[in-house]
Amino acid sequence: MDAGAGGVLRFWRQRRGMSQLELATATGVSTKHLSFVENGRARPSRQLLVHLADALEMPLPERDRLLLAGGYAPPQGGPGRPDRAMRPVREALDRLLAAHDPHPAIVVDARWDLVAANAAADLLWDGVDPALLTPPVNMLRLSTHPEGLPRISTATPACSRSLIARLRRLADEDADDALLDLVVEAEGYLTAAPGEPPRWTGDGVMAGFELKTRLGVVGLQTVIATLGAPLDVGASDLALETFLPVDEDSAALLRALAATRPVPAQR
Repeated sequence: MDAGAGGVLRFWRQRRGMSQLELATATGVSTKHLSFVENGRARPSRQLLVHLADALEMPLPERDRLLLAGGYAPPQGGPGRPDRAMRPVREALDRLLAAHDPHPAIVVDARWDLVAANAAADLLWDGVDPALLTPPVNMLRLSTHPEGLPRISTATPACSRSLIARLRRLADEDADDALLDLVVEAEGYLTAAPGEPPRWTGDGVMAGFELKTRLGVVGLQTVIATLGAPLDVGASDLALETFLPVDEDSAALLRALAATRPVPAQR
């Protein structure tokens, strides 16, 4: 992909299957001016780049790259600005994670790498292959690798099929090769167990599975939530996944597990 703003625009226009005429018509820009922008013969304004990026539905990280390539700072630019902008988001997520205890809860990014977790989330990897816990821990890999979550629960690699399909579409839309590599790896675990059906529990409305713990088997169901209308690249990538008990027996077991949780050492 060309490094200049014109090259970035041309890549995403072609990625979206649009001709210059179609993009120009959709944005009210003359075809001639759009051609000059793509060829580097005209320097687009910041407003024009934002307008074109909106029409192309570019991912937030790519919008920032487009602005930088055009000589403009992204919205969250400036010394220390990303950390300051994200601090309220991190604090809010930390409160949500703590509020879900004793139920496991995690925060993942767009590539499903683990960003944060509450203390109860340790149940999700207690007994998996330690090699899968080398940072950054990837929850899609942990959920599909035979020595990951399938090793300690009734969740099979096939249980993640819908998530894998969604991430494949996202990787294609965002031209994210790293995410595509992860999807291909996860798909490999699916083919390693051909014909293996998902072993979800529950009525099919919410995904659920049984997890082995040191005090017995607990039934969990999952809920995934994302931030609404994020304006920051870092925030747009984050998702909160919570694991809720399927019944009162499982809820009681989670409370018992929390009560017997080792107390962290004082620093």
